[in-house]
Amino acid sequence: MQGRFIEVKEEISIMLKFSRILLSLITLGLLSSFNGTPSYQIGLLKYNGGGDWYANLETSLPNLIRFSNENLKTNINPEQAIVEVGSPELFNYPFVHITGHGNVVFNPEEVDNLRKYLLGGGFLEISDNYGIDKFIRNQMKKVFPELDFVELPFSHPIYHEKFDFPGGLPKIHEHNGKAPQGFGLIYEGRLVCFYDYECDLGDGWESYEVHKDSPETHLKALKMGANILQYVLMGNPNK
Repeated sequence: MQGRFIEVKEEISIMLKFSRILLSLITLGLLSSFNGTPSYQIGLLKYNGGGDWYANLETSLPNLIRFSNENLKTNINPEQAIVEVGSPELFNYPFVHITGHGNVVFNPEEVDNLRKYLLGGGFLEISDNYGIDKFIRNQMKKVFPELDFVELPFSHPIYHEKFDFPGGLPKIHEHNGKAPQGFGLIYEGRLVCFYDYECDLGDGWESYEVHKDSPETHLKALKMGANILQYVLMGNPNK
């Protein structure tokens, strides 16, 4: 009985945090219709372990936000938030992005916080910046020991939102000669995490002077990123 009581308390805690996320979005959405303030903000996840969580800090998410506001008519705060994995502030952001090249370490408190955030309605987008893969998989296994990353089929709605990607993820940067893959963690039928692997969407969102990507490549990355935001933030009956 004691164990079940603790489980129920944790479930109630998750529901309350989810309710706060929804209430925050609804309230801000109503306010935005009157005074033009942003409906919500999205965040860049800061982690420990020595990896460069700040790899795409300057222009990546800001460019994606601008593109989405212009093309999806979203009302996202143009400034990204920077939030630590274990911070209670994580629950203020319906969508967070993580990237880098090196080591990632989540301590037990961070594991618990991230799990509750994702179960409570939050969403994590991981962008493999070539080097993060062997670290992030281990850490996400700590968050969801019962789940494995599964490759999403090309028919998945995330590839067919505002912009159509019939062949799945676009290839943004060529490093290992492998085809890009989109993986997901699916909890009780809901996609809680999307992982672009061998693709490097985060680099593709950056401004021209950073990587000198062609306008076509930059646009593909932004379109795919906008699809992910639309799927997560604007709702999809198939998700």
